[in-house]
This record gives sequence, structure tokens and C-alpha cells, in this order.
Amino acid sequence: MPEAIVHLSSIAGSPLTDSEGERLGRVTDVVARLDVGDSLPPVVGLKARIGGREMFVPASRIAALGPAAARTATTKLNLAQFERRPGEVLLREDVLNHSLINVDTAKLVTAREVDLICDDGVWRVAGIDPTMRARMRRLLPRQQRTHQDEHDEFVPWSELEAFVGHVPTSRLKLAGRRLAHLHPAQIADLVEAASHEEGEEILEAVSQDKELEADVFEELDDEHQVEFLRDRSDEEAAAVLDRMETDDAADLLLEIEQERRLPILNLLPAAKQRKLKAVLGYNPQTAGGIMNPDFISLQATASVGEALDRVRSSDLGLQQLSIVCVTDEAGILAGTLTLADLVRGEPAERLSGLCEESPTPTVATEADLPDVARLMSDYNLIAMPVLDPDGKPVGIIAVDDVLELLIPEEWRRRAGMARE
Repeated sequence: MPEAIVHLSSIAGSPLTDSEGERLGRVTDVVARLDVGDSLPPVVGLKARIGGREMFVPASRIAALGPAAARTATTKLNLAQFERRPGEVLLREDVLNHSLINVDTAKLVTAREVDLICDDGVWRVAGIDPTMRARMRRLLPRQQRTHQDEHDEFVPWSELEAFVGHVPTSRLKLAGRRLAHLHPAQIADLVEAASHEEGEEILEAVSQDKELEADVFEELDDEHQVEFLRDRSDEEAAAVLDRMETDDAADLLLEIEQERRLPILNLLPAAKQRKLKAVLGYNPQTAGGIMNPDFISLQATASVGEALDRVRSSDLGLQQLSIVCVTDEAGILAGTLTLADLVRGEPAERLSGLCEESPTPTVATEADLPDVARLMSDYNLIAMPVLDPDGKPVGIIAVDDVLELLIPEEWRRRAGMARE
């Protein structure tokens, strides 16, 4: 069980004394290591000002920490001048009053106070207090900054990820594996709520999973998409667009500075270029401009089993897999089938037979957004095919694409929603 709980603010600035109570100097900061996996970060020492010099007091020489003073274990100290070592973080300088990610709530929190515990003789970082009450407490005399039993707003360190990009020698990175448990929309909220530098740290962390990085970019608003692509090379920007859904990539390409659009487009694979050019050829407020040209299409003579195999082997998103377009030999749409239709069918049954039982609403490429929305609402559709003048499917529109365009600007995600 922990032996003591103290606030960082009561230690930083307190007197440093020897074992007999003689004043040696003043504690200026607490040094901890954050790269310890799932354990609470240990305090490795103190940064203290002694005789006009910044010195390092190792944890092994610390006998007690408290609001009145920090006491060493001896009267004789052979201390080295303080220098940052790889992996070490100054809690007062680098964490206090800085933002952190609460991974459990997908919110940014500010460390108004940092709580330390002494467990089995080892001082560790227990967590933070993000409340303004904690900030006000720091205005009290140091001896009165004691721990409160009622500490409902305490956030355990196990739920936090610290931004450390501003730390010169930390060599630490946000744990992409922990952020990967969040939904891409939650990560995008965090990026939008963070400063630019913090947002870059988050994107760098998720970039370990290239598909997740692309999903996060799709969820960012236009302003932040452009902001974070601006600092990337054309090659890096093209790599992000290549992994995005084609319709989202087309929207983002139109937001990028005009002089960069063609060079970035030319860096994409030929197949992706063709799809993007097809979407960009339509008015963005029409079905052709909204549609995603990536979808599954099979001839009516194919079997239900073959269709399900195509769905299983596809790497398309869930919305794109929600319907399968069925065509005749000339490529003209004969109907569409939902996954439910396919699952209920017999594996050997031909798709043509199922299509006869399921009428298919469609739109032309020039249909405007209100018409698309009304049709999808009337038929309760998750997705709907878009046809060219010859009646051939050239893309599908998913309900989320329509909602995104219809939701008023003031309803959209706001930066404050991801900050406590």
C-alpha cells in the first residue's frame, strides 16, 4: 500500500536539507522516467539549485519528500551537475500545466497538479488532477498543499499518455498501440483539440498503422486535413491519399493548394488516379461527386456463394460492402443485393433470381444532393448505386457520405468536445 501522497507543486520550490536538517539548497523539479511500460513512472531524482548551480540528487539519496522540505539521507553529498538523460522527463517543466491524453475517455486533459506516491520506498507518478481547484490550491502556502481525501477528479497515470515531443532528450513516443484502441473519429477529435505540435505527435503515433492514419485523416475536418498535409512532402501526402477512400481522397485533394494538386495526383498509382479523376469530373454536390467508385459488382449469372466469397476477400470498407451490384452481360445494372439478401440465399442460387425479389432504387450521376437524400430516406437505404447514362454502375453512395454533407456546420465536431 502507498505510504504517502504528495503534490508536485509542494515539492518543487521547497527547501532541500541534509539528514540533520541543514539547508543545502532548493528543489526546482522532480525527474521521472515515463518509458516503463505498464508500471507507474518512477522518480529517479531531483533537480536542485545548490550554491548557484543546478545539481542532480539521485533517488537513492532521498530520504523524504514533503511540502515542508525534501531531505537527503546523508550530510555529505557528492552530486553531479544536472544534465538531461535520455528518457527522463522533468515533471514541473514538461508535464505540469501541459496537455495529456486520457485514453479511457478520448479527451485531452491538463495536468493542473501531478500526484506522487511512495510505494515500498519508491516514489512514483500516480496521476494528475485536471481541475481548476488544483490550480487554485497551488496559490496556498506550500505546507497547506496537502492531499485531499476527496479527490474525485484524479486521473490515474495508467489512463494517460503524455506529449513529450517538446522534451529535448526524451526519445519517447506516444504509444500508438494504445491510441489504436480508439475509434478514428475519436483520434481525429483529439488532433483537432490539440495544438499543432501535439496533433503532429498523435498523427506520428498512429502512422505506425498506415491504414489507421488514413482513417484518421478521413475523419479530420477540411481545415486540419490541409494543415497537417501542408508540412508533408508531396510523396508523403500522396501516400496518405492513396490509403484513403477514393471519395474522401478526392475531397481532400480539392482542399490542397492548387499548385500541389497535380504533382500529388501524379504520384498516386495509376488505378487510384483514374478513380480520382472520374470523381473529380463531377460537380461535388451531385451524386457523381459524392459517390465512391470502389464497390463490388458481379454478373447476374454468378452464384450467391461466389458473391459471398468476393465480399469475404474484399478489403473495402463496411459501407462499400453493404450492397453488391448485379449486372447483365453488357454491364448494365440488373439490381443490387444487400449482405442480408446474400446470407439468406442458398449458396448455389443465381443472383438473377434474388434480384427479381429486390427492386433497386438508383440515381444518375447528375442527381443533386437533396434528391439523393430523399431517395435514400424513402427507401431506408444504407447505400445506393450511381449509374452512368448507359445504365452502368459507376459508384455507390453511402448514407454516411450524405449525412456528412447535410449536417449543419455548427453541428459538426468542435475542438472543445475532445478537451475536458
